[in-house]
Amino acid sequence: MQTFLNIFLGFFIFESVGAAPITDNIIYDSEFYDIPVGELPRAFVYDEKEQSDQLEIEIGTALPSIIQESYYSAPLSDELEEEASTPKLIDGSSAQGSGVLGPQTQDGLPTCLLCTCLGTTVYCDDHELYAVSPLPKKTMYFYSRYNRIRKINRNDFVNLNNLKRIDLTANFISEIHEDAFWRLPQLQELVLRDNRIRKLPELPSTLTFIDISKNRLGRKGIRNEAFKDLHQLQHLYITDNNLDHIPLPLPESLQALHLQNNNIQEMHEDTFCKIKDFTYVRRALEDIRLDGNPINLSRTPYAYICLPRLPVGNLI
Repeated sequence: MQTFLNIFLGFFIFESVGAAPITDNIIYDSEFYDIPVGELPRAFVYDEKEQSDQLEIEIGTALPSIIQESYYSAPLSDELEEEASTPKLIDGSSAQGSGVLGPQTQDGLPTCLLCTCLGTTVYCDDHELYAVSPLPKKTMYFYSRYNRIRKINRNDFVNLNNLKRIDLTANFISEIHEDAFWRLPQLQELVLRDNRIRKLPELPSTLTFIDISKNRLGRKGIRNEAFKDLHQLQHLYITDNNLDHIPLPLPESLQALHLQNNNIQEMHEDTFCKIKDFTYVRRALEDIRLDGNPINLSRTPYAYICLPRLPVGNLI
């Protein structure tokens, strides 16, 4: 009897334990935990379209504000039309601007991809170019030597207010627009040697160095008083041009005048000095080259009395 009682009590205790709820101290902190489903602010009804809209809103909310603006700005088609109307460069600037890679060339490439740009210097040497490449506005030094450029147009250097040096050595230039250079406010050095130039255009008064050697200027290629107002000019090289005279007047600032291998046959006593002022001294002009011309320098001894050195040339 006692054994039967113990078995009965044990079975009763086992059933009681099995029926008791299992708790693992789970904490429910939702504000809607104890609200009936029917009273929730939004029924949890599955809808594919509704879920996709909600996901899109959540994604947009998670993005930074700057990116959100780009997502919800004007339609993409409008942006594509704007890009098509205004060519953009690789660095994002307009073809009319002055981006890092410069404006676009006729080949559709930014100048600084076709050429080489180092700071404010642009090198376009030996690239088979037929025209002056469009340059970034900040360009100060431009080299385009050993190309096939035939003409310098009026606007090839327009708005390049920082440009200080232009070197177009060894091209096929035969024509230069009259206004191509004189509007450059800081141009100091102009090198046009070894071309086919027949007429020198108007030059800016800021020039200190001019080299137009090995061209075809002849008798009429340099207009009267072309260098008179260049008060900062120090070096003037006009060799191998078939000149028959020395272009006068020359500015007082001139230090070197090279006229070798031309057709100069005579010189006046007031070419370099002032014939009526024997006290006048022209100390700056120390380097005059007239060798290779059919002129006898000994015939005009008073033409050099004001100079620190005699010209180089034929004295016999």
